[in-house]
Amino acid sequence: MDGGKLLFQLFRIVLGFIAGLIACGLFLAWGFFQAAHPGDDPIAFATMVGTGLVSASVIGATALVPAAAAIAIAEAARLRGVIYHVGMAGGMAYVIWTLGAYSVEGGLRPGSAVAIAAGFLAGAVYWLVAGRTAGCWHRRAQARDERES
Repeated sequence: MDGGKLLFQLFRIVLGFIAGLIACGLFLAWGFFQAAHPGDDPIAFATMVGTGLVSASVIGATALVPAAAAIAIAEAARLRGVIYHVGMAGGMAYVIWTLGAYSVEGGLRPGSAVAIAAGFLAGAVYWLVAGRTAGCWHRRAQARDERES
C-alpha cells in the first residue's frame, strides 16, 4: 500500500462525493425552478443555486452511510467501471426517494424517474473525479500498472 496515493485518493473521494452531491442538488433545483439564464431572471437563478446547495447538503446527510459503503467496496475491489458507480448512485437515490413513502398501487412513486436520474448524474460526476481511479493505492494494482507500461 502506498500511503501517498491512499491519501490523495481519499482527497479525491471527498471531493468527488461533494461534487456529485452539488450536481445532484442543482439538477433537482433546476428542474423545480427552471431558471434558464442568470441574465433572464437573476433572482430566480440565485434562488435555484441556493436551493441546489441546500438540497445537496440534505441529500449528502441522507446518503453518507450507503455511499461510504459503496465507495469502500469499490476501493477494496478496485471497481473502476462507470456502470458500477452510476448504478449504485441511481439505486441509492431510488431507495432514499422511496423511504417512508406510501405504497402506490400500480407502479413507482411519482417522481422516481427524476430521483433516479439525479442519482445517475451524481454517480457520473463522482466517477469522473474519483471513481475511475478506485483502488490505485493497492500494491497489486501498482505492480500490474508497472507491467503494463
